[in-house]
Amino acid sequence: MAVATSEVETMKAHHLEHSLAQAVKDLREIVPRLVAQLQMAGDAGISAWRALIDKKLLPKLSPDFPLVASICGGGSSGKSSLFNALIQENVSPTGGAAGINRRILISANAERFQDTDGFVALFQRFGFQPEALEDKNILLRPGHAQFVRNAQTPSHLILLDTPDFDTGLQGDYVNRKTARQALEVSDILIYIFTNANYNNRDNTDFISDILTGIGTRKCFLVYRVYAGYTDEEIMEHAGTVAKNLYGKDASEQVLGIYRADEDNRVAAGETFMTPRPVGEGTMALMAAMARLDRDLIRRSIMSSILRDVVKKAAEVSAQAEASLLSLHLYRDALQIWQSHCVRQALKRFPMDILLKRFMALWHTTDPRHVKWMRKAGHFIDWPIRTAVKTVKWFRGKDVRPPENEAQAHSRYAAESSGDLLTAANELWRKLMDPEISVTLAASDPASQQMLETFNKLEVALQRESMNNPHQMRDSGNGKRIFNIKAHPAVHNKDGTVDADDWRSAIQSILASKDMLFDTSGQIDRDLEKLVVQFRERMGWLEKIGQTFSAFLNVLPATVAVTYILSTGDPVGAAGIKVKLSGLFGVKDLYALVALPATSGLRKADRSQLEALMASIAKTWIDNKLETIKEIFEETISGEILAKADQCLKESALSVRKLNQAIRDCSTTEK
Repeated sequence: MAVATSEVETMKAHHLEHSLAQAVKDLREIVPRLVAQLQMAGDAGISAWRALIDKKLLPKLSPDFPLVASICGGGSSGKSSLFNALIQENVSPTGGAAGINRRILISANAERFQDTDGFVALFQRFGFQPEALEDKNILLRPGHAQFVRNAQTPSHLILLDTPDFDTGLQGDYVNRKTARQALEVSDILIYIFTNANYNNRDNTDFISDILTGIGTRKCFLVYRVYAGYTDEEIMEHAGTVAKNLYGKDASEQVLGIYRADEDNRVAAGETFMTPRPVGEGTMALMAAMARLDRDLIRRSIMSSILRDVVKKAAEVSAQAEASLLSLHLYRDALQIWQSHCVRQALKRFPMDILLKRFMALWHTTDPRHVKWMRKAGHFIDWPIRTAVKTVKWFRGKDVRPPENEAQAHSRYAAESSGDLLTAANELWRKLMDPEISVTLAASDPASQQMLETFNKLEVALQRESMNNPHQMRDSGNGKRIFNIKAHPAVHNKDGTVDADDWRSAIQSILASKDMLFDTSGQIDRDLEKLVVQFRERMGWLEKIGQTFSAFLNVLPATVAVTYILSTGDPVGAAGIKVKLSGLFGVKDLYALVALPATSGLRKADRSQLEALMASIAKTWIDNKLETIKEIFEETISGEILAKADQCLKESALSVRKLNQAIRDCSTTEK
């Protein structure tokens, strides 16, 4: 059986409404989460934006949700009298001092809204707790909204009587919060005013904010005046009100203008107020509201609200993308400083310890004839020993016995502990600082990456007319200087350091310092590979003569060299010098061997030794850089770096979901 065209259209409409509702729910969920993740400014504005979505948009996506019309105005303007007149019942107290009614009063069609629970649930989505009115005097005290069922109220309309919003002194308005609660859920407003307050900008500014803040809504204007006022005067004063409410678009937003002439019988409760149309209108106010096209008004309001909601979401998305770029810069700057501090902790290079370890591994692979010669008195290395001693004698150096392994380890541990703690303190301070300055060679990949991120951030901030909190400049000597502000999502905002935490970190660092000169484990395995590689490179004459092997045997035992990376200065007469030129950015690691000619070491052996020294140094440095990095991340920087990585990942995902929800809202709305 074919489905009727009207039914198909209805099904399509319901599907679109469901899709739109889901997209709006996604916006509502993602925006505040993203603001919280990145610690963006404007939390209060987001809370208000989310509350208005809950009240003005999501509940009304239901196709059968009734129109909500609220009567509003200043004190003693006649709101309750107008409410009673429209429903033709004296249910709202009138007369007396301004501001006597303190609650919201709701009127609904008695036939349509027979189910009390369903009616109450309808308003609970707005944050109301409506109760059936039993005594109208309860309206004189603050409390839950009250409701009545009435035959005069159109079936598709709910009418609200609101407390006045201007009773009080010096901005302390006792009813304004309650009045706002009602007005923000309304689809149309009925604004009643008098000659005394028609040009009161405080009143009209408040209503204007309600009408145009998020989702522009139309209104009826009711002017309570003396009978002697002409229609022309009423239209003039009403025009002033409309302009104050809507600005230049006033004529398109006002649904009708009415006058309610003063009548002592109304004040005495003997008759109802009679609002009469002025100008082109000829229809009574309640009749005009009964004829309102709910779907047309709802679509207009929804479209207006949705545009404003999506606009705000798009602003948050753009700001979040800029914030993510800022967080990238800060995370990268922290990692660069950590790398710098790791290298600072590795100033001292225990080449003598490594050489001895390499020698031990080398000797285990010596051929038998070399092992026999070593036992026979190291005859082959005698010329080298003699040359070294001669140079020392000429320089006035005492020929001291070399350190044993335990002494070398002890000395290195004592010297390196200070470097380690100095580097740890520097890294800790950088984590506390509100800004990090990073200097990098322009050719450095890290510099290129930061520059690319910086330029992307500049473009993003320019689109939002925002200033870049970070700075970048070329120093003029092939380097770039980045001054990066700390990101609020991960930074210690008060800059304080817990003494117990820092003491615990120091203890953990010192407890791990032995790992810095430990040559077991991975380093041992890497040195074993070097032994194999160098054995394979030796020619058959070198294998027979073993001059290179003999030199290895004499070097650490006689010279007792300590290599200091920060200065590159050699210790010992042989003049062997190892430098790490890539300590702060340059990656080339090389060993420069300059032995006296009297040492008897051939040029080929010197080249081979240079390659060996570089390989040993690189093996140790690669391992220890990673070791110190792990120590620092475990005790100092790991938490903040992990938090930054997690925030980048989660926030980037939130931005993608938010942008998809924005596209879904825009597509469905069209």
